[in-house]
Formats: sequence, C-alpha cells, structure tokens
Amino acid sequence: MKDDLTAEEKNIIENKGTEAPFSGKYNEFFQQGTYVCRRCGNPLYTSEVKLKSGCGWPSFDDEIPGSVLRIPDADGSRKEIVCANCQAHLGHVFEGERLTKKNLRHCVNSLSIKFVPDDQSKK
Repeated sequence: MKDDLTAEEKNIIENKGTEAPFSGKYNEFFQQGTYVCRRCGNPLYTSEVKLKSGCGWPSFDDEIPGSVLRIPDADGSRKEIVCANCQAHLGHVFEGERLTKKNLRHCVNSLSIKFVPDDQSKK
C-alpha cells in the first residue's frame, strides 16, 4: 500500500506536510464508516467522533484506542499525531478549545486518511 501514494500524499505523510485548508475531500464529509491510514490501512477514527470544527481540515474528538500516537513538535508548541502502526503523519492534536465535551480536536489531513463506508468495513 505504501508504494501507491501520490507525490502529494508522500509529502504530507512522510515529510510532515500540510494540505491547504478547506481543500481536503473529507473536510465537509459526514458519511458513516471508518477512517483508516492511507499508507498502511490501520483504522484510526470512526465517523461517530468526526466533528464540524470550521478549521478547514477533517476533525475528530477521539481516536480508536491505540491507533494514534502523539509526539511533541520540535518547537514544543504543538503535538503531532501519527499512525501508531506505520508512523504516517496525520496532523496535529489540540486541547482546550471547548468544541466538544472531550475538549479535544484531532486536526487531520484528508490526504493522510482514507474513508471506508460501514457497509464495506464489515466485509
């Protein structure tokens, strides 16, 4: 699956790039299913925890337990989130914004994830 990445996906996933805000296909996408790592297919988020944050990137207020690692950025100002299985860069996590009861927002690049509809994920 790793070799199937486009140059833009590789830039984000491997070089910690960021797609332009409001450009990703999953920003305003709210179907039922699971979001998996684009590089390795590891399940990361369910549609039940996706939220409309208005930030310009797909946002989630929780991950599937054990699927995402948090790593402090080099400058210490933010926490990067990566796939726990293959360490693909997903985006960043923010706390204290009060957007949800969990007070947490995973801000994820659409190019770092792939959506699997509920009817396909159970096959």
